[in-house]
Amino acid sequence: MGGTPSSPVPAGLATVPVLTLIRDFCNLGYATNCPHLPRDRDWDAVRFCVTSAVAEQITLAYACERDYAPIDHGTMTYDLRSEAWRERPGDPRITRLAASYVQAYRVRQRGALI
Repeated sequence: MGGTPSSPVPAGLATVPVLTLIRDFCNLGYATNCPHLPRDRDWDAVRFCVTSAVAEQITLAYACERDYAPIDHGTMTYDLRSEAWRERPGDPRITRLAASYVQAYRVRQRGALI
């Protein structure tokens, strides 16, 4: 499996990364062998888990890690009725990642109900 994705080149990259490179070196864990990993970064990983899920809201806990140690953490609450965050961290990158996590969580939960 090789080749390049059909999407345009991301800003800051000279070429589109090869899919096998992304899969083998950039996709799992801390990806320290990925040549596209920025040297200057705030975290190596951001982890999420659902701490509460009721009809009206989903509450997440998150932890930001650097060099295998937590450096920031908190909770955030997503309102299912308004489809908006009630509580969120100040960093919009964490909110963006959490939105993807909530979307995937909701898809998995719908699948579990079938």
